[in-house]
Amino acid sequence: MNISVRNAEAFEFTPENLKWAAGQLAKYPASRKQSAVMPLLTKAQEQNNGWISVPVMEYIADMLEMPYIRVQEVVTFYTMYRQKPVGKHVIEVCTTTPCWLRGSDDVVAACKDELGIGFGETTADGEFTLLEVECAGACVNAPVIAYKEEYYEDLDNDSTRKFIRAIKNGDIIAPGPQTTDRHKSAPQGGPTTLKEFCATPGGDS
Repeated sequence: MNISVRNAEAFEFTPENLKWAAGQLAKYPASRKQSAVMPLLTKAQEQNNGWISVPVMEYIADMLEMPYIRVQEVVTFYTMYRQKPVGKHVIEVCTTTPCWLRGSDDVVAACKDELGIGFGETTADGEFTLLEVECAGACVNAPVIAYKEEYYEDLDNDSTRKFIRAIKNGDIIAPGPQTTDRHKSAPQGGPTTLKEFCATPGGDS
């Protein structure tokens, strides 16, 4: 399979990523290879220090034999694709209605205070970028921060500050609920029905 690119001197996949891309394209009929645009963009963003540049979009468009504008439409629609350089640590705060009702304003305030930047900005040392996102899709665990493909949930001002300071210190905080004892997305306070099945993993239904 030939997926070489003609005019993208500023960006090209590493040999490892090119092999990976070939595997992605093999999942689709040749006439439908444009369906691979999102995974290829995601991999390109990872390689390109966390953002999608014009040469990256041109590269992917050429690889998939699709108009550049179609690739740009995908990049500009989904917030997971970043259109300018970002810091080493990208913190994404959800501020959609469920998170707002559960206190995302306090989470945002803690982030801005601890980092000294606003949404869409990067710290002077290039370490942190703070982004606002619309609906992280974890409403029951609101408010939520996405960081390194993990969710940090049930946040408040204090736990957000603790989270950011841990990153600065190189410490590791387990993802998931930060201020409650809920199990993943279970109700706060534990189960209220079917308790006998919850208490016995694998119990008969």
